[in-house]
Amino acid sequence: MARDPRYDILFEPVKIGPVTARNRFYQVPHCNGMGHRHPRSLAAMRGVKAEGGWAVVSTEEVEIHHSGDISPYLEGRLWDDGDIAPLALMAEAVHAHGSLAAIELAQNAGGEAANRYSRVAPLAPSDGVIDGRDPVSVRGMDKTDIANFRRWHRKAALRAKQAGFDIVYVYAGHDLTLLQRFISRRHNRRTDDYGGTLENRARLLREVIEDTKEVAGDRCAVAVRLAVEELLGTDGIEHQGEGHDVVAMLAEVPDLWDVNLSAWRNDSVTARFSEEGYQEQYISFVKKLTTKPVVGVGRYTSPDSMVRAIKSGIMDMIGAARPSIADPFLPAKIEEGRPEDIRECIGCNICISGDNQMVPIRCTQNPTMGEEWRRGWHPERIAVARTKERVLIVGAGPAGLEAARALGERGHDVALADAAREPGGRVSLESRLPGLATWARVRDWRLTQIGKLGHVKLYPESPMQADDVLAFGAQRVLIATGSRWRADGIGRTHHKPVPGLEQHKTLTPDDILEGRASPANVAAGPIVVFDDDHYYMGGVLAELYARAGHATVLVTPAAEASQWTHMIIEQEHIQCRLLELGVVIRPHRQLARRTADRLEVACVFTGRTEEIACGTLINVTSRRPVDDLFNSLIERKADWSAAGIVAVTRIGDAEAPGTIAAAVYSGHRYARELGETIDPDTVPFRRERIDLSGAAGT
Repeated sequence: MARDPRYDILFEPVKIGPVTARNRFYQVPHCNGMGHRHPRSLAAMRGVKAEGGWAVVSTEEVEIHHSGDISPYLEGRLWDDGDIAPLALMAEAVHAHGSLAAIELAQNAGGEAANRYSRVAPLAPSDGVIDGRDPVSVRGMDKTDIANFRRWHRKAALRAKQAGFDIVYVYAGHDLTLLQRFISRRHNRRTDDYGGTLENRARLLREVIEDTKEVAGDRCAVAVRLAVEELLGTDGIEHQGEGHDVVAMLAEVPDLWDVNLSAWRNDSVTARFSEEGYQEQYISFVKKLTTKPVVGVGRYTSPDSMVRAIKSGIMDMIGAARPSIADPFLPAKIEEGRPEDIRECIGCNICISGDNQMVPIRCTQNPTMGEEWRRGWHPERIAVARTKERVLIVGAGPAGLEAARALGERGHDVALADAAREPGGRVSLESRLPGLATWARVRDWRLTQIGKLGHVKLYPESPMQADDVLAFGAQRVLIATGSRWRADGIGRTHHKPVPGLEQHKTLTPDDILEGRASPANVAAGPIVVFDDDHYYMGGVLAELYARAGHATVLVTPAAEASQWTHMIIEQEHIQCRLLELGVVIRPHRQLARRTADRLEVACVFTGRTEEIACGTLINVTSRRPVDDLFNSLIERKADWSAAGIVAVTRIGDAEAPGTIAAAVYSGHRYARELGETIDPDTVPFRRERIDLSGAAGT
């Protein structure tokens, strides 16, 4: 199919200094949990994006010197010439598909750079303590330090050029880098010619841009990534204040402006707290000040929104991190006239958890993300099965839908049965909660793709028992029946039932999701949410009831509400939202006993108890797999042969309750491995090993 003429503007080339991007799709720098430790994995992942049509594909932040060491986080590294070859792998992979490779050079200061590995004193514009929890101070830079930093950046730019990169970044964003902190009045308390006035505070940024152009600008474009708004009011950089003025001051100096919000939690806000294009109000001034190309982000997945952003003069190129992760082939699908096939980002930020936990990136929508090299998985291609089989999948939640889609792509005959009228399982139910509407995309995209496959049949309102499965005539049976929340309090903190819960009505998230306990029909008295899950569910249910006008208390053994969501940079937004809604948060408390109208809670440290009023208790603790059907079939294994069944397998939450991303991955992996010989004693993916064949210390 030919692309819709309305989208022609998205495929116009854009000149960026001495290089030209073939279209307006720009994968901005983003972290991935692979960095310098997994260069082949990283190169393969970025190369797939270039193959998918992104005209510019960028690295993550790349450390330029050991004094900006952010270990244990796995980012890029360009400390010396020995780091050139691994980065060159990525540039080559991107060039193989006709795209430009960009590198984000970074000298972090005072934010993440505690120099845990290098063990040198961290540098900053002024003396102070490091932002993180390390008992470490930063050293205010003298003029020699500034001269050294400029030299390090020049050397890194030369190495980047040698590695084959086409665009070299000067990074002043996310409240992480030395250059942004020099600009910031909050961090820069200097009284010399690098402090005081904005012109002085921006002096180092100007000098580094000019240095980079001097050493690499003959062949490489020089981009600036700048935070133009920090959402801190007058305490921070404001887009109507110094953010505007820095751009005006340096408008024509770089070859490209990549502008966004700071800190990272504001730049990559989850869908629960932001809409598509949410940054436009903060960055729209930039193009009025410069003739150079402008890149902006906003979790764009709609080509119509992209066209509007360009035609209205907000940006020249559509920047993306998360949408390019969810669908590396987003540009190609628009160009080929099939935007309905875009695997839209749901804004859950599970991708960011990989970086924060120092493991390779994963994605709820795209189970191949991070597996391009180590498993050889491609987001748009899957091998046709050598032998076609008839597969029955019981359960049309995220695992079952993905398994059905991928098995169908491989050519298997698939029957997908679900007891509910509406497919989607937990994503259909959870997408009705405040801020989670985009999660329905997990269901909708898969149903769209399944609808194109004539040999995949969906059977809603079809509960299955063991006799039904045995009579069906399938060779492979896949149990994807999900999980159920526990009501007895057992979870991370409590390893046996909490006294009193069995005598007094206790709700679980399933009761709310399935309509048995909506905010309109719960008992009088305070709503108490006990959150021992620490992901999104406890916080979002507290929000749901507080919005309905109920007095709501969130009790948690953790230090904060929804504590694990620090991994997806959402926790501060959740905590703020709950406090604004009047939710009382009681941290460091576990359940001791329940009575008719009271809840006894105990301090997790001292065991000291206290009572709080409780009209309705909602337990958000842990989930049990719904594995009754699986167990029944295992018990009747002697009947399989007569029924033609070769194997019965559990996937997703029915095997082990986890994230939606884990469920999708489980279904996809099953589809990929069906028909393959899997040795349980062998690692099923490639690993990147340290080469000890060379000289020690290289």
